[in-house]
Amino acid sequence: MNSYPAELLVQLAPVMFVAGLDLPSAPSMSPPSTPQSPGQTQSPPPAPTKIQDPFASLIVRLRDALQSQHKVAIWAPERTRAFQMILVGKDVRFPPRKLVPPEDLAYASAHSPLSPLTPSSPLYPDGLIAPIWIRKHTQLLPSVFVLFLRLFEAPAIHARSPLDPPDPEHERDKTEEERRRDNDLSAEVAARKKTTNERGIKLTVVLLATRRMLDDPSLDSRLTFIRRQSGLDSRAALFVLSPVSTSELNDFARSLQDALYEPALEYYTSHSKRVRRKRNRHSQSVSSYNPPALVSMGVANTRPLRPEGWTVRYEYKMACFAEFRGEDEVALKHYQDAYATLMIMFGSTAILPPRTKRWAEAKVLADAINVKITKLYLYNSEHSLALSHHNSHMRRFADFSRGWGIGEETFEYWSTPVELDTVRAFGLNPSHALQHPGHYYYMAARCTEARRERFLANEAISQGTSAAPGYANEKKVDHLSLILELYTKSYEVFKKHSSTTSQGRLTLWIAYRIAHTYYESEKFDVAVRFFERIAKTYRREKWKHMLRPLLSTWYACAQKLSDVELMATLLVEMIGYAQDVNESRTLQEDLLAVLKSSVPVSPGKPLIVDLKESDPLLDTMLVFWVPEVRVGEEAGFQLSLSTPTNIDLSTLPIDSVTITFSDGYCPVVLRHSPPTDSQVAERAVRLVKIGKVVPEDEDEELEEICADLRWRPGERLVVSGSISSEAPGLFTVVGITVVLAQNGWTVEMPHEPCVSHEISTLVPRWLTSLQPIRFLQLGRDDCSSVVVRHRPHELAVSLSHQAPALLDEEYPIAIDITNVDERHLDVVVDVLLQPTEVDQAAQYIVFDDQRSSGLIKGIRLGTIAPGVSATKTLYLVGSGAPGDRMLDISIQSTSVQPESTSEGDDDAEPRSSSSLSEHATIDSCEKLQTILWRSQYDVAYRRSKGAMPALADLSTVEDDFWDDSYGGVAVVTTRIECLAPCGLVVESLKLHRQVLDCSSDENSDDMFPDEYLPGDEFCNVSRISLSPREEQVLGEEKITGPGNYEVVWRRMLPDGGRGRESTTRFTLPTLMIPQDELIALLDAPSFARLHVPTTIYLTVRNRHSSRSANVTVALDLDPSDAFVVAGLRNGRLPILLPGSEEKLSWNLIPIECGHVKIPRIKVMNVRRATLPSQGVGVPNTEDDLEGEAVKVVDVRADRNTARVQSADDGTVAIPQQDGSSTILVLP
Repeated sequence: MNSYPAELLVQLAPVMFVAGLDLPSAPSMSPPSTPQSPGQTQSPPPAPTKIQDPFASLIVRLRDALQSQHKVAIWAPERTRAFQMILVGKDVRFPPRKLVPPEDLAYASAHSPLSPLTPSSPLYPDGLIAPIWIRKHTQLLPSVFVLFLRLFEAPAIHARSPLDPPDPEHERDKTEEERRRDNDLSAEVAARKKTTNERGIKLTVVLLATRRMLDDPSLDSRLTFIRRQSGLDSRAALFVLSPVSTSELNDFARSLQDALYEPALEYYTSHSKRVRRKRNRHSQSVSSYNPPALVSMGVANTRPLRPEGWTVRYEYKMACFAEFRGEDEVALKHYQDAYATLMIMFGSTAILPPRTKRWAEAKVLADAINVKITKLYLYNSEHSLALSHHNSHMRRFADFSRGWGIGEETFEYWSTPVELDTVRAFGLNPSHALQHPGHYYYMAARCTEARRERFLANEAISQGTSAAPGYANEKKVDHLSLILELYTKSYEVFKKHSSTTSQGRLTLWIAYRIAHTYYESEKFDVAVRFFERIAKTYRREKWKHMLRPLLSTWYACAQKLSDVELMATLLVEMIGYAQDVNESRTLQEDLLAVLKSSVPVSPGKPLIVDLKESDPLLDTMLVFWVPEVRVGEEAGFQLSLSTPTNIDLSTLPIDSVTITFSDGYCPVVLRHSPPTDSQVAERAVRLVKIGKVVPEDEDEELEEICADLRWRPGERLVVSGSISSEAPGLFTVVGITVVLAQNGWTVEMPHEPCVSHEISTLVPRWLTSLQPIRFLQLGRDDCSSVVVRHRPHELAVSLSHQAPALLDEEYPIAIDITNVDERHLDVVVDVLLQPTEVDQAAQYIVFDDQRSSGLIKGIRLGTIAPGVSATKTLYLVGSGAPGDRMLDISIQSTSVQPESTSEGDDDAEPRSSSSLSEHATIDSCEKLQTILWRSQYDVAYRRSKGAMPALADLSTVEDDFWDDSYGGVAVVTTRIECLAPCGLVVESLKLHRQVLDCSSDENSDDMFPDEYLPGDEFCNVSRISLSPREEQVLGEEKITGPGNYEVVWRRMLPDGGRGRESTTRFTLPTLMIPQDELIALLDAPSFARLHVPTTIYLTVRNRHSSRSANVTVALDLDPSDAFVVAGLRNGRLPILLPGSEEKLSWNLIPIECGHVKIPRIKVMNVRRATLPSQGVGVPNTEDDLEGEAVKVVDVRADRNTARVQSADDGTVAIPQQDGSSTILVLP
């Protein structure tokens, strides 16, 4: 593929040379021998073994760790202190700065080998920038030089005894040897230091030593000596490394880069300053065009580089050095300046004449700078600027090309968009408006195709001798390989990013372009494999406009491969996709030519062309007259075979058409027979009657029916017949096979019923007349099949019951089934009790010996002969609450033979079934519009007269303690009314209770059994003592009814009999807890004698759970009162603690007869009263000063009543009316 030099596109990073890490040639077999001091005692030498040098392994792992730090790439947005590390030898040499040595007198005026001013330079005399300049700074010149060297270590001598003193002579020899080796190492480092200092390169030395050496006390002095002798810097110039793990080596590599990053920046900064000084000497504010001097003919033009070119050169160099330093904003500014000056140069053909070498180099440089600018914008997340600059670059060069005479008709014009789109495919997506790289690979491939077309057109005109500029180079370009590579990359990217919604359709289109390129490259077998895979999806998704050119190219490949079967298959399919009559006739002629000029590969074996997912040759429409028939009845059908108006099949050698029906029927074969003269006039619509379709099991020969199997555009062949079945099922035409026969070829083309071309409309129509031609349109949605069903079973079902059903009654429902069919039927009954929507309702059903609240399944009535009836009784029980109950009764019947069941065994399962089971479902809705009883409760609450227990009474904590002083007594009056529409016999009534007494305890035995007619009532009164728990009082809870009434009854039947015994229970109502806090109870006699003293009592109770009361009592006497009172007139009671009471008494002497009012007693709670002298919270009303009035209740009239309709309803107390208490005074 045409591409740019990688040096112009890669992301630049500081370069580090690493020397001294050469791989050892062979593993060390033994430790290196060292000279021994005379007289030194040593142990015997060990046996020779293969010893792995730890430093050899360290070098290998060091190389891997350093080379893995940074990978050279075009796209590298991350900013880290990473170097581009290059492994070199110790004796590596740097390229010379100038062609002459420094000692030469001409050194000062000499130039770089790559300068346009050097005659031997590839840029001489007017070149801009060569990729070799980038290569010099990325591969030949480092910013940092790291040298790895081995620090000498004397072998360790093990003394025979730990107590032996060190040998002084050995220590002296060891020190001398180390000093000699350190001198040699310092000399080597100094020599390398001299070469790096000449180029301003930082030199760093890493000494490899063992861990034992790190603990040697002489290490620091040796390192100081080496640094001074070699002239190394004092900062980041000398390191010591011992064999460590791989993870520690990676940490060492990162720390080494961090330590040397600043010197590297200084190196590139010095280069930038040097280039800036040169630029300032050649700069000029505005570029002006000076026409070149006239030269005589035949003299070579050696025009030097213009100032604009020097500006581009210097700006580009400074941009590269800024990129080395990681200063993206500075690099972007220099790249923009270089690009702007380069555009000025392109604007003048005198500065850059088109189609020259320097012009081509400048184009490559401009495109590379555009990539750099776009990339730097993207690094800074400025997508809009990146997109704008790139689009501006494209437009500029399009305009430049037209001005250079390179228009859209030339191949040169299309080469530039190709390269630019290829660069965008590196992964640079400037904004979300752009596509992923696969799109640009695709566009580049399309441009290359246009480039190839222009080149081939130019070559055809010039007969291969064109004098157009660039023609010779264009002939060397392998366009097809370039197109194939671009399409392949685009396909891979699109396949990676394809979504499930698009289903890879664009990916398939790219695959088609790849296949077409293979076809152009004459790799027909590869193209065929692509076409096979692509065509499957195009056929399935009906992409006909894309499938037609694919089939044409595929057919051309098959012709080149001489694959006659593939040619025949494709031609048949292409006929179905023909767009007009002429195209279909041409394809038929080609098919006939293939069939006549060749023989099949497998003689006697038909060639099957599957057209189920392709457009068929014939439009097919199957119509049944009726949607369903009974067993044994015939169903008429018509099968229409027609051609659309744009296809002509009059010359296609169709030999037969086979119509295949559902399983169990013989296929119908239509054999071609040329029409007679009288039939030619009736070709528009032809009718072929095939009669009744016969089953396969009948011993009849397969009959062939003659018909005209040639179709002109728009002609129709209608096949009419009928079908019947002795078994139920779905019947239709499952396949239509069109068979071609020619010269030993047999081509079978399966068709499906009810398929057509796009221009045809499938409307179910029935042919009713040929002369004139008339069709009747059927109004059904699906006319292509018929359903065969059994004749329904004739059963008469009746349900007998005495409506309505009553609560708690076993309500009988008689199910009577009569067989009015001529077949013996085995009957099974299922009953489903539907859930009710009535709250608190309970229900269940009883059928035979089964009981369920939902479904009872499989109650067999046995085999019922024709005219015979069978009866079963179902019982429905509903309780809880009145409402509707719904039953689903399903009766299933199966026809059986009379002898299929054993005599006397009605429950035996049928041994055989000759017909389909029939389900006759009857929904019976029994509405419980009435209920058996209606209960009503009247509840009266009375406060207890008994004294409250003392606060310290220990008996209150016992479990069996009962105290109704707080709850009082509830008097419940129950009234039960019979609301049933029929009479009921009540056999007994019982109160299962926890009550004090009940009015029905004495006379219940004399009252029952008794008959109750609709409207009759029964009343019962009971007293209930209430002793609520403390948590009930605090939570204001209700007391559940302490008992229930049980009524046992029977229905009175119309014939005088009685139904089944039923039991109904009525729960006593929920009772309320009195909510008094502070109350005063007045207990006075009902009557008194004149002038006879009588006593009245006042009990003040504090029922609050936590608050005490400060109570005052005042007796208010009026002159009109008829009593003389002896007792407290006005006073304060002791403090009433919670749960305590105080009792007062007065003696009254009546002085008048009749109903006399008791003197008014006023009780006040002054606990909250505030005195005015307190100052804070001064009361505002009289009530605040006097306190809160306490209610005084006459216990004789203490009756808070409540009425309850059912036991679940809460009672709401209705307090008594306020009134003055009186005493009847008798004389």
